Amino acid sequence: MKKIIVIVGVLFVLGFLALVMVAIAGGSYNHLVKLSQAVDSQWAQVQNVYQRRADLVPNLVATVSGAANFEKSTLTEVTDARASVGQVKLDPNTAPTDPAQLAAFQKAQDGLSSALSRLLVVSENYPDLKATANFLDLQAQIEGSENRIAVERRNFNTAVQDYDTVIQQFPAVTVAAMFGFHPKPYFSAQPGADTAPKVNFDFGATPATPPKP
Repeated sequence: MKKIIVIVGVLFVLGFLALVMVAIAGGSYNHLVKLSQAVDSQWAQVQNVYQRRADLVPNLVATVSGAANFEKSTLTEVTDARASVGQVKLDPNTAPTDPAQLAAFQKAQDGLSSALSRLLVVSENYPDLKATANFLDLQAQIEGSENRIAVERRNFNTAVQDYDTVIQQFPAVTVAAMFGFHPKPYFSAQPGADTAPKVNFDFGATPATPPKP
């Protein structure tokens, strides 16, 4: 009789422990799902702000190209950089898990940033542009886009850091391995990445002489 009581007691304890483990595993799984969805949501925000900037490019190029003798090579560089951005196809609703994919995306976007920066610097040699209302409107929109890009990239990296940290901790690390939760890559830091690029349209200074055709 005592043996039966002992066996029943052991089975009860084992059953209780199993229920506890299931509860812990379930809680970890739900937490990982929540963190993964937060990363995907922030990735969608990153895609949105980059797309908004890309949508400004045709109007910017059209406006700037109206300036007499504007450097065609600079305009070509911008349009080519925008085309390169369009060639990098990533799911806008699901954050990439392949570091190479994110690196290619970032390289294309940074290339467009550099091309736009050079175009705006060259634009300072053309004071007539300051009288163009559309150009001044684009100034505000580009500044806003650059600020939002910096903010959303930082928020994305924070969401990824939270997710990647949890999937390396016990007991989530076991649940992550069982259900296929993999680390997600970050945007790599760039010099001055914590500060949005300064877009300067101040033509108050004496401009340089435009190049001759």
